[in-house]
Amino acid sequence: MTGTEPARNEFKGRTGLNRIFHAGLNSVRGLRHAFRSESAFRQEVALSAVMLPLAFWLPVTTVERILLIASVLLALIVELLNSAVEAAIDRISLAHHPLSGQAKDMASAAVLVSLALAGLVWAIIAGPLLLRWLGL
Repeated sequence: MTGTEPARNEFKGRTGLNRIFHAGLNSVRGLRHAFRSESAFRQEVALSAVMLPLAFWLPVTTVERILLIASVLLALIVELLNSAVEAAIDRISLAHHPLSGQAKDMASAAVLVSLALAGLVWAIIAGPLLLRWLGL
């Protein structure tokens, strides 16, 4: 494909479980690509590998546990969307354009906000428990 052909709808003719299966394969491919090519995503996955088990270990209510887990997963989701925005803009052109810069900056800001939210949720819910556990 040279980039000038019309996009092929890879789901055309697929229905039901076959479509869901192939959509799942695309999702796994996207996760694999993000992990291999995006260092920020790898760092957030590493942090998630610590925080998610900790969320299950902490003596918190079910709602608090859901908030701890959701805040971590939201940060990963936003990082994936940020990477997608950057890839789409780079696909259009690598030349500097103010609108491209704005879009990339806003996507990056979304990552920052999601990480701040996760930090706030963890500080409020888990912070006092961890401080008590550390004897502080």
